[in-house]
Amino acid sequence: MKDYYDILGVKKGSTEDEIKKAFRKLAHKYHPDKKGGDEKKFKEASEAYAVLSDKKKRAEYDTYGKTFAGGAGGGAGFNGFDFSDFQNFAGGFQQGDFQNAGFDFGDIFSEIFGGRGGGARVKRGRDISIDIELTFKESIFGAERRILVTKTAVCDSCEGRGAKKGTAMESCSACNGKGQVRETRNSVFGSVTSVRECPHCSGRGEVPKEKCGTCGGEGTHKKEEEIQVAIPSGIQDGEMIRMPGKGEAVQGGETGDLYIKIHVKTDPEFGRDGVNLTRKLNVKLTDALLGATYTLATLDGDIALKIPAGVPHGEILRVKGKGVPNQNTRGDLLVKINIQMPQKLSRSAKKLVEDLGKEGI
Repeated sequence: MKDYYDILGVKKGSTEDEIKKAFRKLAHKYHPDKKGGDEKKFKEASEAYAVLSDKKKRAEYDTYGKTFAGGAGGGAGFNGFDFSDFQNFAGGFQQGDFQNAGFDFGDIFSEIFGGRGGGARVKRGRDISIDIELTFKESIFGAERRILVTKTAVCDSCEGRGAKKGTAMESCSACNGKGQVRETRNSVFGSVTSVRECPHCSGRGEVPKEKCGTCGGEGTHKKEEEIQVAIPSGIQDGEMIRMPGKGEAVQGGETGDLYIKIHVKTDPEFGRDGVNLTRKLNVKLTDALLGATYTLATLDGDIALKIPAGVPHGEILRVKGKGVPNQNTRGDLLVKINIQMPQKLSRSAKKLVEDLGKEGI
């Protein structure tokens, strides 16, 4: 699990100002639009700040090690981080987006990039997240799943153009084909002119002469899409799978990503220790003393396991190559011996045990 305090380089008891200052420094350093930026580290820092800057989420994180505000589907994120607002980091930064996300990045990025993030950026659709439950065996060997996701997707009828098939586009009259409109407002600081995306053409500079009947000229619409997911072998409970470009679409921009959180069902017989599998085997006292061969169930099928004579209780027997697949190798199966002691003895059995006692056994 990620340590949000460690990511921001602050202590657990740090104040809100200290957390904000630390994030500002990292955002300035790693923003992907800056030379030498690092998108992965920028997203990690943004995720950490999203939790630690929110009093409720921070309290849950400090108590449980993660937050529970998020849920499955509909853009809800994992560990309390809402991927539906993550486009604010990967796409263009706008003050309204920061407010919608529930925390204020506006003042931070205005200091770093001078208002709106250093120029126009490619729009990006929302990231979405879902949860998938796997059996223990599926988590070990991997699986293929087909899932249905209802999301905003590119219109198949017009291929995202928004125009009726076979018709042309025309210049947007609202922005004169520029894709941007200027607004001048009076404030206490005087007249302030800002440039924003043209709402009429969504920044494309052109509109359809005849709108698509499927999407109404939007180029995108809500629909149900089937997605095939390849679950890799050895995946663990709580891990995330990221599928780039499988999130929600936005007209004239990049499609968001799909994040899949894995939940692994517990198995009544098998456990996991890194790349090794574990299980217990009940062995009769006489077999432990004299040795025997047991039929042992593994995830690959039944095998014959030899129990050495005199095996002690709690001994671990290692079965090579029956563990978790790991690149071109596999871990082992660790079998813990549980010697079953008889609860009651018959007279003859008791006599035999007494004789063994006389032998010093």
